[in-house]
Amino acid sequence: MNFSDRHVVVTGGTGALGIAVVTALIDLGAICNVPWHTKTEAENFPHRGHRQVVLVGNTNLTEEAGVARLFDGVDKLWASIHLAGGFAMSPVAKTDKAALMHQIEMNLVTTFLCCRAAVNRMTGNRDGGRIVNVAARPALEWRSGAGMAAYTASKAGVAALTAALAEEVVKDGILVNAVAPSIMDTMANRDAMPKADTALWPKVDEVAKTILFLASSDNRVTRGSIVPVYGKS
Repeated sequence: MNFSDRHVVVTGGTGALGIAVVTALIDLGAICNVPWHTKTEAENFPHRGHRQVVLVGNTNLTEEAGVARLFDGVDKLWASIHLAGGFAMSPVAKTDKAALMHQIEMNLVTTFLCCRAAVNRMTGNRDGGRIVNVAARPALEWRSGAGMAAYTASKAGVAALTAALAEEVVKDGILVNAVAPSIMDTMANRDAMPKADTALWPKVDEVAKTILFLASSDNRVTRGSIVPVYGKS
């Protein structure tokens, strides 16, 4: 895959999966535009100062103005990869409206607004573009979302958005897909589940490879897919 001099937005690029994606993109020649929301994110980002990385600070992706500022600074956008989101475990009986809306804002609203901005930047490009979203295993297997229904509903929304948008923009040469990870092997997940068999979890660099293919020009025909990336779990 060749991303030489192609501009790519990676939301959530300062997280575990995001760092794996940005690292791979840099190696393939991409110019990565990565938003951050807190100063700590930027300070801990391993590619801070890299010549192929543009960090965009104080970016709130739940707000239209923040998203516009991120995308308006990108010249000739090729791909937009939307990894930003959040997770919460809570049974329905103990989930109030504020908690529900928080999950919807973090997962569905951020993805929708970034998709809209990406489509507007890509429309008219001679080569079209690529959009990759991140759903989750419960977005495909609803029953597995017991105990985290708000999260499941928000990620199911991301999956539906992906399929609908893919149909809407294919005429413009824009291919839209998503990955649906199971629990990934990250330090945070290891700390939260110390007794889990982590050998079964997909590694972030493995999930990143699937994302990169979907975001690349090598992907010529795949659109509207929600690709399970479960590893052995």
